[in-house]
Amino acid sequence: MRTMRLVCSVFAMFLFAGVNAQENNGEGQEPQRQEGHINENKFRQLYQIFSTPNQYRAASGAPGPAYYQNQADYKMDIVLDDENTRLDGEEVITYHNNSPEELSYLWVQLDQNIRKKDAPALEKDPSGMTPVSTPGRFVSQYLEEPFDGGFNIEEVSRNGQPLDYTINETMMRIDLSEPLKSGDNYTFTIKWWYNINNHVTNRARSGYEYFPEDDNRAYVIAQFFPRMAVYNDVEGWQNMQFWGSGEFALPFGDYEVNITVPADHIMEATGELQNRKQVYSREMMNRYEQAKKSYDEPVMIVTQEEAEKAEQGKTSKTKTWTYKADMVRDFAFSTSRKFLLDMMAVDVMGKDVMAVSVYPKEGNPLWEQWSTRAVASTLKSYSNYTFQYPYHKAVSVHAKNQGMEYPMICWNYGRPDENGEYSDRVKFGMISVIIHEVGHNYFPMIVNSDERQWGWMDEGLNTFTQFLAEQKFAEEYPEAITPLEEYPSRRGIPSKIIPYMKGNQQFIAPIMSNPEQVHQLGNNAYGKPATALNILRETVMGRELFDYAYATYAQRWMFKHPTPEDFFRTMEDASGVDLDWFWNGWFYGTDNVDIGIEQVQKLFVTDKPTEKAVEFLRSQGISNPDDIDALYVVEEGGEGFEESMKGKSVLENAPSLKEYLMDNFSEEERRNLKAPKYFYQIVFEKPGGLVMPLIVEYEYADGTAEKVTYPAQIWRKNDDRVSKAIATDKEIVKITIDPDLETADVDLSNNVWPETETKNQFEQFKENAE
Repeated sequence: MRTMRLVCSVFAMFLFAGVNAQENNGEGQEPQRQEGHINENKFRQLYQIFSTPNQYRAASGAPGPAYYQNQADYKMDIVLDDENTRLDGEEVITYHNNSPEELSYLWVQLDQNIRKKDAPALEKDPSGMTPVSTPGRFVSQYLEEPFDGGFNIEEVSRNGQPLDYTINETMMRIDLSEPLKSGDNYTFTIKWWYNINNHVTNRARSGYEYFPEDDNRAYVIAQFFPRMAVYNDVEGWQNMQFWGSGEFALPFGDYEVNITVPADHIMEATGELQNRKQVYSREMMNRYEQAKKSYDEPVMIVTQEEAEKAEQGKTSKTKTWTYKADMVRDFAFSTSRKFLLDMMAVDVMGKDVMAVSVYPKEGNPLWEQWSTRAVASTLKSYSNYTFQYPYHKAVSVHAKNQGMEYPMICWNYGRPDENGEYSDRVKFGMISVIIHEVGHNYFPMIVNSDERQWGWMDEGLNTFTQFLAEQKFAEEYPEAITPLEEYPSRRGIPSKIIPYMKGNQQFIAPIMSNPEQVHQLGNNAYGKPATALNILRETVMGRELFDYAYATYAQRWMFKHPTPEDFFRTMEDASGVDLDWFWNGWFYGTDNVDIGIEQVQKLFVTDKPTEKAVEFLRSQGISNPDDIDALYVVEEGGEGFEESMKGKSVLENAPSLKEYLMDNFSEEERRNLKAPKYFYQIVFEKPGGLVMPLIVEYEYADGTAEKVTYPAQIWRKNDDRVSKAIATDKEIVKITIDPDLETADVDLSNNVWPETETKNQFEQFKENAE
């Protein structure tokens, strides 16, 4: 009984010493009836936010046993009129209704209608006249007639008979005479044409760039055909209008596409080229066969000399390129007589894939040196983190001011000046955008999320994986980053998101926002989710758990349509880590990270009662301290403290404790016990609302240091401040929160103790780290 009394008393005294710093949980107080409230605890489960799991989407985050997705197959004939910058097309769509419902109408996307001169999307943003404007900008805004580039629908028919349809801005509803039953398919035809826009002047995702020096154009063509909308178990038809920021939601399907262009053009497109021998010269074919066996160096299929010769003349003849693609969600192509073309084989987890680059001479020497290598590196890195790349090629196309993705093909910026010279910023900008856009083959071209509504699901996940792939690129090609020691990634590093996180809350939206509703799409859909996932991998979960769960998500949902909840649930299901607090804070909220040190108390243990301790004991019904065996905690400089206590062990300052050990422990047991000389109670505060692990580095007087990570759950019962008692045989001389800047803490002024001695050094460390 004596032993139990002493242990309980020691425990009570330690609690008492820190009672002013600890959270007050209301213990010992009369309960008071309060108004009911919604659970806003940062660690609440997200059941009230997530949709209920069902037979289509399981609680684990995996597709359910009844999961389905409809399919849209296309056969197209496309003619590009280079002289008049016009595109004509005819498509036969076969739509497969794999849903359990009957469909009385079909929805088709007409995204090109955002280019109509009277499109509502052109007026969606407020406008005003700036005090200063260039003549060119003034003319384009106020004097020129708006460009009219929307779809001109000439025919919608089935078996030669016209179908009833209604165009609603960027959407078209096709009314069926009889419902399309579950398990049936429906084939119909659409004919259309539109004027191709100059994508350089209006920063569009698709169009042409004009080169006045040689009177030629380079085309990057996408969103060029009426495309089926998605019908799914989540919302039925996804027929949200295209306003410009939110991108695309599309079903998978098989494509057969014939594209007729001037005979001197070089083309690349989604899919496998079916008539290569008809559109390639004999020399090009020889080089292509050589490229299929070249794994280290790109092979020039069309050289710069050949491209420069081609751009000097124009033929009136045409040539048709035929492509076939299975199980893709979209189709795009690029064509010009200015194009150089190079290829290289890549071993992607035992499968040969062609890495391809297409670019005009204006992209050299930068593109010939790095584009295809960046494509190859990306395919290997992304496959290692997700799944084996399923297609036979990946193409990088040079286009001014572009960064846009489609299945197997993407447009990328990065152009040297007129003398062929470029800065590191241009070089790394080009390599990064190639990694990013090629990476989009995985998210969302294969893991087919809804970009129209959840931009972060493709941009954020892809930007995060891009960050990982950039580091791998630097390892594979160290000469590309010399003299830098690591790749200068633009996004993903926690410190780089701090200016956005601590900005005006009026202009910050949750990640879980529609792209049309945010002020800074780059930070919201790209930077913040990429940073969050990097922190989740490095700081919260660890690489092994994270990488397994991330790959599980990718493999579960490849060639399917995931929702945000499918991602959140899979990451928890595959890792065994409860992350509701993380999704709640980073994805559903706008709080930032700010964790600091509020108070550090140096404590000593004695067996002499203080007046404060006596008062506390009386409140517990103990009137005489002599009635119990107890230890007492005193603060340096406070009541009961004596200078002679410094430097002594706890056994020296509290002889009764030594007596207790002699009575209750064997000699061998006593040898295994510690006798710390120093006790501290540290109060950590959290002015920022975002819950994060508490990462603390303790530096000791003997020059050693120790980093301790307290889990995020330390904040679960008090969201403002928590305390930690530290017992050590070494004197603590410095305490630093988040010493490696891995949590995106927006205010470092409260991260160090003692502040006056270390603030300047820590600020310098922070600057060097950034």
